Amino acid sequence: MNKLAIFFADGYEEIEALTVVDICRRCGLEIDMVAVEEVDKVTGSHGICVEMDKTLSQIDFDAYDMLILPGGMPGTKNLEACEKLMEQVDAFDAQGKYIAAICAAPSIFGHRGLVDGRSACCYPGFESHLTGANATENMVEISDHVITSRGMGTAIPFALAIVSVFLGEEKAEEMGKAIIYC
Repeated sequence: MNKLAIFFADGYEEIEALTVVDICRRCGLEIDMVAVEEVDKVTGSHGICVEMDKTLSQIDFDAYDMLILPGGMPGTKNLEACEKLMEQVDAFDAQGKYIAAICAAPSIFGHRGLVDGRSACCYPGFESHLTGANATENMVEISDHVITSRGMGTAIPFALAIVSVFLGEEKAEEMGKAIIYC
């Protein structure tokens, strides 16, 4: 079974993070909500506090098939400031394992050179951070093992893209219909 991890730092964008968790779990994917700090709950950029499954120190990164970074401010900056997480994002990229980011979080990939030569998208105004990328205005970009998306309004297609990678396009379409998305 595929195992995914989505990382939460104070100031994360609630809809971007929780939509991914919800849709992945509805489809039967195992996804852990991981706090980058040693806390049980993390508060989003709009004051919504969510209980985590694990903390960064409790996970074995080798057990995961994808790392997911939600956007939001200052959540994106707080994720990028977490050295241990950034080391693992780099390691996943080097191994060709899936990494995904939405909204402002693709800027982290740009800062680390992970979208160089790839198509990528992000929240409007952050394109200059996608160093070396072909920045697009598509809702979602899948470029090899790197998935990026634009923001809160693209959280559903972002989550469905993740589902399609692990469970196939048919399952993603089935889920889209079940949630009255398409």
